[in-house]
Amino acid sequence: MTFLALRELKEQRRTHSRNHRKMFLNFSPSDIEKDSLVVFGILFFASEETVMVLENHLLTNRYIKNDSQLVSMENASIVTGFILLGMTDNPWFAVLIFGVFFIVYIITVLGNLGLVVLIGISSRLHTPMYFFLSNLSFLDVCFSSITTPKTLANLLSQLQEVSFLGCVTQMSLFIIFASAECNVLASMAYDRYTAICHPLLYHVTMSRVRCLLLVAGCYLGGLINMVAVTTSITQLSFCQPHTLPHFFCDIPPLLALACSDPWLTQILVVGFGGFTLVTSIVVILISYLSILMTILKIPSASGKQKAFSTCGSHLTAISLYYGTTMYTYLQPYRHGFQAGNQMVSVFYTMMIPMLNPLIYSLRNEDVKVALWKILRNSH
Repeated sequence: MTFLALRELKEQRRTHSRNHRKMFLNFSPSDIEKDSLVVFGILFFASEETVMVLENHLLTNRYIKNDSQLVSMENASIVTGFILLGMTDNPWFAVLIFGVFFIVYIITVLGNLGLVVLIGISSRLHTPMYFFLSNLSFLDVCFSSITTPKTLANLLSQLQEVSFLGCVTQMSLFIIFASAECNVLASMAYDRYTAICHPLLYHVTMSRVRCLLLVAGCYLGGLINMVAVTTSITQLSFCQPHTLPHFFCDIPPLLALACSDPWLTQILVVGFGGFTLVTSIVVILISYLSILMTILKIPSASGKQKAFSTCGSHLTAISLYYGTTMYTYLQPYRHGFQAGNQMVSVFYTMMIPMLNPLIYSLRNEDVKVALWKILRNSH
C-alpha cells in the first residue's frame, strides 16, 4: 500500500468517525430507546472512540439537569444510616441545651400524663370534651418522646449517628402522631360546636360510641399518611455524605438530601399533609365561626365569658400547632434546611407538648376544681 493510499484511508476513517459522532450527538436517550435497532446497527460499524463519545453523551444527558446542578451516580450509595448534625458543635452549649430540653421533657411528660390521670379518676371530667383532651395529652407525650430522648442522647454524644431503620421508624411514628393530633384538634372543635350551638342534642350527638369512632378515625388518618409518605421516601437514593442538618429524622432535610428526583414524594407530602391540615382547619374555622355567632346571641355576660373561656384555650393550642407545622411542611424542600427551621421544629416537637397541659389546666375551671378536689381529699 502506497503512502498516498494509506493517507487517503486514514482520512476516510476520520470522516466516517466524525459522521458517527454527529449522528450520535443528535440522539437523545428517548430517541435511542425508540430506535434501538437503528442505533445497534450504527454501533456495529462504529469505532471504539465513537462508542465512548456516545456513552459520555448519554450520561451527560441523563445526569446533568442544568449547568448549575450535577447529579452523579457516584454521589449516591446504599444508605445504612445518617449522621445528625444536631444543633451545635460547641460542647458547653450542648450541655446547656441538654439541661433546658431535659427540663422541658420532664414537664411535658408529667404535665400530660398527670392530665390523663386526672381526667381518668375525676368523674366530673368524664365528658366528651375531656375524653378528646386526654387523647391530645397522650399524643403530646408520644410526639415529644419520639424526638426528645434521642436528641438528649445525641447532645452528650460525639458521634450522632442513627441507622436507616431507626430514622425511618422515627419519621413514621412522627407522621402518625402529628397527623392524628391535627385530627384530634378538629374533633375537639366539633365537640365545642355541638356543646355550644346544640346543647340539647349534645349527649346524643357526642355519644360514647361516636367519640370512640372519631378518635379511631384520627389515628387511622395518621396511619394512612405515614404509609404513603414513608413508602415513597424509602424509594429515594441519598447523596453522600449522609448528613442531616437537623436533630431528628424529619421529612424536609431527608428530601433535601435526595439524589434522585423527589417530586413524587413532595406531591405525597403536600397532598396528604395538606389534605389533613386543610380539612382540619376548615372544620375548626366553621365550628368556631358558628360558636362565635352563637356566643354573640347569649344575653348574659357571665354566659359569654364561660363560653369564651371554654374555647379560648383550644384556640390558643390550635394557633401554635398549625402555625408551626404549616411553616415547616407546606414549603419547597430543595433549597436546603435552614437553622430557622430547626428552631420552629423545637417549638412544635418540644414546647407545644409542654404548653398544652398548662394552657388547658390554667384556663379551665373544671380542671382546676377537679385538681383541688383531689388534692384536698388526699390530705
